[in-house]
Amino acid sequence: MDNLSRKNFLRLGAAAAASTAAVAAGSAPAEATTAAEASPLDTGPGWGHVGEILRNTRPPQFRARDFSISTFGAIADGTTLATDAIAKAIDACHRSGGGRVVVPAGTFLTGAIHLKSNVNLHVSDGATLLFSTDPAQYLPVVLTRFEGQECMNYSPFIYARDCENIAVTGNGTLDGGATWDNWWSWVTPSGPDAQALQQMAADGVPVAERVFGDGHHLRAAFIETQSCRNVLIEGLTILRSPFWEIHPVLSRNVTVRGLHIDSRGPNNDGVNPESSQYVHIQDCTLNCGDDCIAIKSGKGADGLRINVPSENILIENCTLNIRYGAITIGSEMTGGVRNVFVRNCTIGSPNLYFGLYIKTNSVRGGFAENIYLRDLDISNLTKEVVSCNFYRSEGDVGPLTPRVRNVELRNVNVGHARNAFSIFGYPRSPIQDFRLIDCTYTSIDAASSIQDTELTFQNFHVNGQLITDPAQLL
Repeated sequence: MDNLSRKNFLRLGAAAAASTAAVAAGSAPAEATTAAEASPLDTGPGWGHVGEILRNTRPPQFRARDFSISTFGAIADGTTLATDAIAKAIDACHRSGGGRVVVPAGTFLTGAIHLKSNVNLHVSDGATLLFSTDPAQYLPVVLTRFEGQECMNYSPFIYARDCENIAVTGNGTLDGGATWDNWWSWVTPSGPDAQALQQMAADGVPVAERVFGDGHHLRAAFIETQSCRNVLIEGLTILRSPFWEIHPVLSRNVTVRGLHIDSRGPNNDGVNPESSQYVHIQDCTLNCGDDCIAIKSGKGADGLRINVPSENILIENCTLNIRYGAITIGSEMTGGVRNVFVRNCTIGSPNLYFGLYIKTNSVRGGFAENIYLRDLDISNLTKEVVSCNFYRSEGDVGPLTPRVRNVELRNVNVGHARNAFSIFGYPRSPIQDFRLIDCTYTSIDAASSIQDTELTFQNFHVNGQLITDPAQLL
């Protein structure tokens, strides 16, 4: 198999970057959109690039051959470990040329599941994969990222590395079993481990020597793909994750659709593409303990070393309810984020903080450019519709200068929020070309905070007033 290496990613990134100017200027690359792929929503400044994203993001296909885990000895009693049986089914499926590894109805207890190329792990209607809360079931350690930094750590619950044509599908349930009595209680003791990992990255310690796992407290993601291509995650209900839910890393051609995620523990982000290209997220309902969808690209020294952005991402027809940012970029974004399109989403609840949340500073660095949101209905936010503060968290104490430019909100309707904006650039790096077009914010409680930001408005109403100047919001 031709593995998708970092070198290939840099090559692909360079090709995508070449189209960035066209996105910013409001036209698609010449080869981007065919008549069959275009739609009325794909027109207008920047949106022509959606055709290229759809053309390059296609779910994998699998052979019509099933391998039931029951055939390999899995018992649906919720107490007998099925880890070995699932591994045998995956291996048999892979060696035969691919197909579906089927989890039939019932509850199967399991540890780490490692996918292989051309395998679709299919969790049937009425089936539950219940993941063990014993950390030993996620050893030996594997290559992963923890908050944007590479290390050897506990395996994610469902993991793939250097694979192509893989999927996790079905109408069944993935239950991580996390509670405050097990994984979630690691949030405090993980602090020293996270600091140690950050120092290792800064010191250039080889990744193979950054070994955590047993005796440490860095929680693993639920589903993670490392350097994979042609990935589909579809239809599942996902509950009680230890950490982030869906985490594609250095992966290309990723489709995430039809998920229902309800996992409200600490740092329980929903979908986190990191240093990944051509990602399509659609028709998902997310109730998360942290950001709903958070686009990332590495952190600090590792982000600079690997230097692969996340780009060419389409998010549509999602319902984003809880808890921090609905659409978030960062905070691990040292490698940069570009060409993100969000449309036709329903956002908001009494428990959701921000609509668009861009998180960076001079320690994190990176860039966010060509970010387009349109046709969004936001019912209620407890904080700002847009939060982008370069002084957040560590503040302006680092060597990197973040950049945010070419951000557009079009036809975004907000029922209630505390503020319209909390948005602070740096004098040396102002936030550039941030536009609101045909937007209505019906009930905004308090003044905005705006500094070193170039904001422009066209048909933008707040509390019944036409806004033509940012000074009207202060």
